[in-house]
Amino acid sequence: MLLLVAAAEPAAQPIVKDASERAKIEAALPSKALAEPRKGRKLLIFNLNVNYGGHPSAAHASYAFSLMGQKTGAFATVISREASVFKPESLRQFDAVFLNNTVGNLFEDPQLRQSLMEFVCAGGGLLGVHGTSVAFTQWPGAKEDWPEFGVMIGARGANHRNSDEHVFIKLDDPEHPLNQAFGGKGFDYRDEFFRVHEPYSRDRVRVLFSIDMGKTDASEGGAARGNAFRADNDYALAWVRNYGGGRVFYCTIAHNPSVFWDPQMLRFYLGAIQFALGDLPAPTTPSSRLTRAIRAQEKLGWRLGIEAGVFQKSTLFEAIDSTAKLGLLYIGGLSSQKVSREITSDFGPELSDDVLRQVRMKLDAAGVRLLTYHVRQMPGDEAGCRRVFEFARKMGIETLISEPTPESLGTIERFCDEYDVKLAIYGRDGNAWPDSWDPEAVLRVCQGRSKRIGVCGDLGQWMQNGVDPIKAIRLLKDRLITVRMHDRNQLGKEGQDVLWGTGVGQTEQFVREMRALGIAPTMFAVEYSREAAEAMPEIGRCVEFFNKLGMQMAE
Repeated sequence: MLLLVAAAEPAAQPIVKDASERAKIEAALPSKALAEPRKGRKLLIFNLNVNYGGHPSAAHASYAFSLMGQKTGAFATVISREASVFKPESLRQFDAVFLNNTVGNLFEDPQLRQSLMEFVCAGGGLLGVHGTSVAFTQWPGAKEDWPEFGVMIGARGANHRNSDEHVFIKLDDPEHPLNQAFGGKGFDYRDEFFRVHEPYSRDRVRVLFSIDMGKTDASEGGAARGNAFRADNDYALAWVRNYGGGRVFYCTIAHNPSVFWDPQMLRFYLGAIQFALGDLPAPTTPSSRLTRAIRAQEKLGWRLGIEAGVFQKSTLFEAIDSTAKLGLLYIGGLSSQKVSREITSDFGPELSDDVLRQVRMKLDAAGVRLLTYHVRQMPGDEAGCRRVFEFARKMGIETLISEPTPESLGTIERFCDEYDVKLAIYGRDGNAWPDSWDPEAVLRVCQGRSKRIGVCGDLGQWMQNGVDPIKAIRLLKDRLITVRMHDRNQLGKEGQDVLWGTGVGQTEQFVREMRALGIAPTMFAVEYSREAAEAMPEIGRCVEFFNKLGMQMAE
């Protein structure tokens, strides 16, 4: 594998002055990557502190992570403390950003903040340790200065006891890929452990490990710096999450330099880096949302959500709330839907960055991710395409659903590859070409094109037009990008939606065939021919059917 050369600005160069400490770090480094890199990876290490002297361990972290990338061949590093590195044209070279124990208001330029947020939402990685929980705050005092960053990283706060506090740690998710360094067992440790506060919630993040308060002396570690007690007794120390399409990791264990010559912690951090870079797959479903059914779907690599278009009489915000009430984690957006009762514009590229921020925050507060977006009229020109794909980037959308003209596919294909966003062709209206609903016809159009272009399989539409869903997916295979689930009481145009598994759609056989073919669509989307507000009981039973089937298949 060709390694990128690690580089650093002179002022940002990690300096571990003690030769014995450098030797300890070098001896403790993992010898091989935990996952094979899919391509050459590049990690930005940002070392700046504002109105704070900086943690001595930051140099050790930079030194350890840079050498770890070289030794394992997993990634190269660039170390910086210049805010200009967050300009969009600079961030494009990186796969993940590590804010290395960064305290204070790192930069106030709204364009640079927007650039970092978009980098993460579009699928970039973000790592933080210890002091990163108070990055982008006015220091001292940790006065909030960028609320969306606090949501993105998963928590705020830096309250703690002594820097050598002794705690016992439990693995909240022992089988999680990032916890493999601990062999399924809790452990005890000494460091300075932050007690974070909101927006931290297990409704938002997947907790990896936390303080075991059943074994830890709550008064050990000297007098508290700030409020070191939580009413819920929940002292999470490390977690992962998604923000939009981005992979986010945080861990508070990074105050003392000795952390970075601990072989177990270095292996843990290697897994975290490879997760953030995109090479180590790991589930991010928030801890409080985990059920047996969700764990089964994680194992299968499936995501069940609902199309916002089902809620034709509702706003997007109302659809998000309804999705959460159904216990679903995912939703598909629609270009003709109003954002909210207060924001009466259609949900689309013309919205301001402030409105899009409100949508992201609404999604996050509800624990719902936006995976797909149905744009009724997909532009075929360069400028129009870029507006749509930039919108997808800001919202973390993985798949655009539309019915483009065949002539526009060449332009759209270039943007799919540039932005790493898929296009699922959906031909309900038949405006682009008469047989755009036909899997064979669309497959012919896709021939020779990027694998990011394929089909939105609508089972209801297929049954209406006499297409056998199982034969269709055997034909389409990996060109089936996303699925709209239906079952109908009969074939043809007179058919009506019925509970999954009770009609002629062979729903169970269809799902099992998807598994046999190894097809993992962007989303299995719930659709129903009646307005969702009226059909919620039926939709709930369809969700139960899918959940039960998934649990059977995952065993």
